[in-house]
Amino acid sequence: MKAPKTSRVASIDAIRAITMMLMLFVNDIPSLKGVPHWLFHAAADEDMLGFSDTIFPAFLFCVGMSVPFAIDNRLRKGESQFGVLGHILWRSFALIVMGLFTLNIGPCSGCMSYLSFSLLMIAAFFLIWTAYDGTALRGKTIVVQLLKTIGWAVLLGIIVWCDLSGMHFETGWWGILGLIGWSYLVTAIAYLICRRDMKWVLVAAVIAMMLCVVNSSNLIPHDWFARNLVLPFMPGGWSGHAFCMAGLAASMLMRHYRSKEAHGTLVLVFLVIGVMMLGAGIWSHQYWIISKIQGTPTWLFYCLAIFFPLTAAAYWLMDIKGHVSWTWLIAPAGTATLTCYLLPYVWYPVSDALGLHLPNDWWYGVGGIIISLAYSLIIIQVVRWMKRAGLVVRL
Repeated sequence: MKAPKTSRVASIDAIRAITMMLMLFVNDIPSLKGVPHWLFHAAADEDMLGFSDTIFPAFLFCVGMSVPFAIDNRLRKGESQFGVLGHILWRSFALIVMGLFTLNIGPCSGCMSYLSFSLLMIAAFFLIWTAYDGTALRGKTIVVQLLKTIGWAVLLGIIVWCDLSGMHFETGWWGILGLIGWSYLVTAIAYLICRRDMKWVLVAAVIAMMLCVVNSSNLIPHDWFARNLVLPFMPGGWSGHAFCMAGLAASMLMRHYRSKEAHGTLVLVFLVIGVMMLGAGIWSHQYWIISKIQGTPTWLFYCLAIFFPLTAAAYWLMDIKGHVSWTWLIAPAGTATLTCYLLPYVWYPVSDALGLHLPNDWWYGVGGIIISLAYSLIIIQVVRWMKRAGLVVRL
């Protein structure tokens, strides 16, 4: 059975690009002074939804929205479901590996310098996962496989070196990319199973939200086997998976109403879902604080109350009204997103090693915010050039 044909949705690429730009921004602002507290992440026990606390879940939401288009594109090209499943497993594994290495930069700093660890790590990532089809190495299978083997040898060498130095690798919280990998794994398999019936995708999204609630509560006693079997298996307390599944549900609804050209209905449905999520957030706030670090249901519901209406607005602005030209400047962040995320792991250690720092007074107030935004845009423009040269990471 062939997968349904799907046209690209401009708003999804744009939302992903905006989210990636903001992720670069919020990762750069922790050292700023004289800026509003709400721009930062809330502390673990602080009942607050900081602006920075909305960016990672927005990215997970974008991952979920992209899943149907990526999988259906592979099926439409004739790839079998087992082949697609293999790609899902490989992609998840790659993200988890990258997440673990980025997580261990700090713990393993005692066995090698921050600069050495970061540069070796990023070099290995690019050797293994660069899309060589866009380079002069296209078609040179032996050379490409040799480069990939060197990349894996470098990663293995880092682990062995750190272990022999007494600085063992740890899974911890799996890192940002690792959490994305686990969430993508669940969401992509759910879509592969349920893709022919939208109602089951919606049910799966609701179940993921319920598991997040159960994980944060005593609805299932902590010593019960059922709780220990289902809940601890996936990192993040199921909040990450719920964000990703919600994005998948949004994408399915978007495709359903788009095919009927019921654009107004789509916007209305998303607004209603946003109101429902707001109500769920108000209800859950009686029991849990808003906390990204704790992964509380309140954080989940309040974020979704923001994402669904904003997605509706972006869809109306870009896909219905056709106002997409303004996204040109940040477009690479939507199509070479992983490369954008990895590039700061080169810039920060290199700038530290060379002492390339702006005066401290510049990192204060509005001036510091402007510098961080400019930094984000510069990273994206570098990736634009890398994309033209075929030097981007693709999973």
